[in-house]
Amino acid sequence: MTAPLTSSYTERLVTDGSDEGAWLQARARGITATDVAKLTSIHSIPVVALEKLRPSTFNGNVFTEHGKTREPVIADWVRIRTGIEPSSSLFHAAEETRHLATPDGIGMRDDGVLELAEIKTTGKGWDQIPGNYLRQVYWQQYVLGAQRTFFVWEQHRNFVPIADEPQFTWIERDEEAIAELVWLANGLIGELHRLTN
Repeated sequence: MTAPLTSSYTERLVTDGSDEGAWLQARARGITATDVAKLTSIHSIPVVALEKLRPSTFNGNVFTEHGKTREPVIADWVRIRTGIEPSSSLFHAAEETRHLATPDGIGMRDDGVLELAEIKTTGKGWDQIPGNYLRQVYWQQYVLGAQRTFFVWEQHRNFVPIADEPQFTWIERDEEAIAELVWLANGLIGELHRLTN
């Protein structure tokens, strides 16, 4: 199924990501792919709402630092391989301005199909993409109106990549999964409203 025709994602730019403070502030006002990744069912909504309202004390660790170091290198590999350009921009959905996403890469094919990239580093081997990452991908596709995502992961051992090139797969848009995530995200918006009013 093709992504619905909506306003161009470029018209829905919230912030370009160059100002981290502005980016974090904008993300706090909406439901992001990071939030949606935690929405496994209706029962997870209250937990995610409380997490979102509590100020985070997490300032990163060796794993997040490794990811920050490797992501630009992997993003360049993605650009060369697919033409998808690296991005740190935050966008809102056409249907709801509180639905937000920051994909790692954005590209437009010659036929007008919008493609995204999502990059991960991991110390574990995967025989399938973890569910939380699939939810992130589907949410980003929904927010930007993309048809598919080039999902890339680089496995490391003691922070040294185990292969010369990362592993990758294309993830096609899934309307059923997206509809469920939109429903859960709207439930999360309702719960946040209830807790703050």
